[in-house]
Amino acid sequence: MLKQHRRVLKWLVALACIAGAVVALFDINTPLRPFLISLFLLVVPGAAVVGLLRDRDPLAALSVGAAASLVLNVLLAQAMLMFGAWSPRAGVATVAVLGGFMYVLRVLYRGKSMQTRQGAR
Repeated sequence: MLKQHRRVLKWLVALACIAGAVVALFDINTPLRPFLISLFLLVVPGAAVVGLLRDRDPLAALSVGAAASLVLNVLLAQAMLMFGAWSPRAGVATVAVLGGFMYVLRVLYRGKSMQTRQGAR
């Protein structure tokens, strides 16, 4: 039962993050705009980093994910300001691309470790 609730919560957060990206990229005005975009910017990089940290203490992985999310957003904003290229849409797109890249790394990394485990048997 708890596992099912966890799965539903993951899907709800994922859908909210996707909605946040869509709202930011297409400049949709909605009362939920600040919440959805903030959720996207904080969850996507953190979730991608936590996915790369397998077999770790859950609290440590969550802390590292939150810190990585904040660091990525601050560095991205700082770079855009430094180069005079401030664009909220570009920032959201960059976070999405980096999160997708880290997800691909996670899939490749876990796929490789699964093959190694099967080969050891």
